Formats: sequence, C-alpha cells, structure tokens
Amino acid sequence: MMIHKTEAEVALMKEAATLVSKTLTEVAQVLKPGMTTLQIDKICGDFVKDHKAIPSFYNYRGYPFNVCASVNDVVVHGFPNNIALKEGDIVSVDMGVILNGWHGDHAYTFILGEVSAEILQLVKVTKESLYKGIEKAITNNRVGDIAFAIQEHTERKHGYGVVRELVGHGLGRSLHEDPQVPNYGKRGTGPKLKENLVLAIEPMINLGSREVYTEDDGWTVKTRDGKVSVHFEHDVCVKRNQALILSDYSIIEAAEKANPNLNTSYY
Repeated sequence: MMIHKTEAEVALMKEAATLVSKTLTEVAQVLKPGMTTLQIDKICGDFVKDHKAIPSFYNYRGYPFNVCASVNDVVVHGFPNNIALKEGDIVSVDMGVILNGWHGDHAYTFILGEVSAEILQLVKVTKESLYKGIEKAITNNRVGDIAFAIQEHTERKHGYGVVRELVGHGLGRSLHEDPQVPNYGKRGTGPKLKENLVLAIEPMINLGSREVYTEDDGWTVKTRDGKVSVHFEHDVCVKRNQALILSDYSIIEAAEKANPNLNTSYY
C-alpha cells in the first residue's frame, strides 16, 4: 500500500532528509586517502546521535553498521572496514536516519583523487540520471516513467549496466514502503504517482555489465565483472508540476569542492 503524506509530514521528512545531507557533508569535508570506511561509519553515527536522531540502518534486518560504504566494484551494502582508502578509489556512502519518527535515506558517491576519464563520465552520467528520474516524479505519471528516464540516460545512451536486483522505494515512517522504484522499465507502466508520495530514487549503475552477486556476508553486492559501480540517491516528494527534493546535495557538493582530496572535475 502506498502511503501519501500530509504537508506537515512532508515537512518533517524534509528535516530527516536534510540531516542525512548534513551528515554526508561531514564526510565530504574530511574524506581523504588513508582514511577507512570504519572511520566514516563512526563520523556518521556520532553526528546523527549528536543531533538527537537514530541511525536507521544500524540493526535493520541485522545490518551491523550505521552506513553502507561501497568502494569501487561494490554496488551497495558494503560493510565498513579497516582497509585504508587510496587515491583513485570510488566511495559511495549510503545512510539513513530516523528523526521525529520519520526516515531520511540517501546516498552520494565520492571520487578520491585522479581517476580515468571513463570513470569520471560514469559518475557524471549516473548523477544526471538521478535528476532525469526526479523530473518524472510528478502527479499522474507512473513509476515506469521514472524508471525509463534513468535507463534511457544510462543504458541506452551510454551503454552502462543498470542493476536489476536492487531498486528505489517509498519512504516514510518505515525505511522501505511501497512502491518499488526500479531503474529500468517502460514508460506508462507501474503504479500511478499521486501528490505527497515520498520516494527514495536511487540509480545504481555499473561501468560494465549489469550482472551482480552477493558475497557470503549476505549483504555486500558486487559487480560480477569487477568493474566500478556508482550510486546516487535523493529523497523526493511527488508534486503536481515539479517534484520536491527533500534531501540537499548543494551542501555536500560545496564541501566536496572545498576538499582538495576529492575530484569534482566531472561537474
């Protein structure tokens, strides 16, 4: 069942989403080679708790960390660890919070230092595809319109692999609500979008094949061909003429541009 929020509830969800953005901004300010993803996990967990919220991933279905930190060929759900990050790594940080009973949940991919032109292009196109999908999150469109827009921009135009096994979702008092929001599909199909439905739209795009597998930990999803994957995610509220983006990339991007260890040349 899809749950449509009141205007007051949307405002509370924007607060939760913005807290995620502020937390990812903390990461953008300090991320550098030599850091570990466990350090990222601690930074995020501490920041969320300092702001009187709950890290919503921790213990969700047994997940043992505050964030998912997915490096290079890890698509999503990467376990934070003690391996030092290095120049050229692609780091996706996905996290959620519960604030005043409402969930925020989004992700951002960072580039540590110099990488190849093809990886810069993958990051650029994946981020663009997120906004292509968001443009379709308006009343009387369908979920398939969002899915088609993402697939059209990434797979059909650029030849990237669009992951099928993992999808975006509704968001609210629960971390995962209806509907599922795939990153591939046909226009005019799927559930109809009505005002104040809140969605987590999240393209997960591979440089090579779309094929993935899950490691023995039951969580970590990796590309089967070992090539890089990129993940961006926004929290979005369906509106009549233009979707309302509840999360805020602008503060993450400002911190990212100010950090000399991060590559923003794809902007």
